[in-house]
Amino acid sequence: MKSTKTPSALRVAIIGAGQVADKVHASYYCTRDDLELVAVADSRLSQAQALAEKYGQAQAWDDPQAMLREVRPDIVSICSPNRFHHEHVLQALAAGCHVMCEKPPAMTPEQAEEMFQAARRAGKVLAYDFHHRFAEDCQLLRQQVMDGQLGDIYVTTARALRRCGVPGWGVFTNKELQGGGPLIDIGIHMLDAAMYVLGFPAVKKVTAHSFQKIGTRKNSGQFGEWDPSVYTVEDALFGTVEFHNGGILRLETSFALNIPEQSIMNVSFCGTDAGATLFPLHIYNDDGGELNTLLQRDQADDRRHLRSMEAFIRHVQGEPVMIADAEQGRIIQTLVAALYQSAQTGKCVEL
Repeated sequence: MKSTKTPSALRVAIIGAGQVADKVHASYYCTRDDLELVAVADSRLSQAQALAEKYGQAQAWDDPQAMLREVRPDIVSICSPNRFHHEHVLQALAAGCHVMCEKPPAMTPEQAEEMFQAARRAGKVLAYDFHHRFAEDCQLLRQQVMDGQLGDIYVTTARALRRCGVPGWGVFTNKELQGGGPLIDIGIHMLDAAMYVLGFPAVKKVTAHSFQKIGTRKNSGQFGEWDPSVYTVEDALFGTVEFHNGGILRLETSFALNIPEQSIMNVSFCGTDAGATLFPLHIYNDDGGELNTLLQRDQADDRRHLRSMEAFIRHVQGEPVMIADAEQGRIIQTLVAALYQSAQTGKCVEL
């Protein structure tokens, strides 16, 4: 069969052949004639082979560094477990590749800083897949905030909650490989969306409390079964981020929490002139005791992953579009670490 790829198609490789590599990264890359998926690497060669065969004629490798050296791709997606993001991103940047890395950026702020500096030295794009900020809802609200429609935003509440949504696959309950539980997995997404809408205000201090009350006692839920004897992450974490501008951001996140809703993934903002709920976007204020709607979308944008991947490729191709860049990734990683530190020590963490 004759290839439909353009002669100048950028060569793409993926490190980590799990679910997100399949459903987000490979599936997007293979929709474009100007990209060619040429290699997949995973420590489990059979997993790499399965993904490579599903999307064409890509090579399968079990050694990412050897793959980078021999294949010499232009773009690399990092979809490996959290613990390996730092190592794999640095390897890809050293090989001269642009990089799209799954969240979280790394395991520590120091690693995220090293990745930021490495991308800057290499002159390559390093983006993180904080895809919720790419929803049209988020983009519209960011513009409304920049235009002053909400006034001074002084209270933000970010919620990423599941009643019993402990992932029954992968390494999500393994703190050593994952870095934590719901905060670093789903809470980080709403944290990024909130910080993006607010324009990344400077943080003054962070306080948090975490709990491990359910995951070590139950063994099944919305996303299958897990082993409670090796459940080493938090069930839930509740934190407050205080900004130098006087505002606060409250974060609530859980894998398991006795709430009526099966899942909540949303952010709300309270300003002096109006408030807003992010998904779907609704901007409102009060008029004589009655709710006054200023802007409202019927449905939240569900094409966030696609828009995130598209923005990364357009940025690589030289267009001045927004991405979740290495500097912002470093900020989010620092906030996550501070929340965990405060929860562990019981003390306020100043930044």
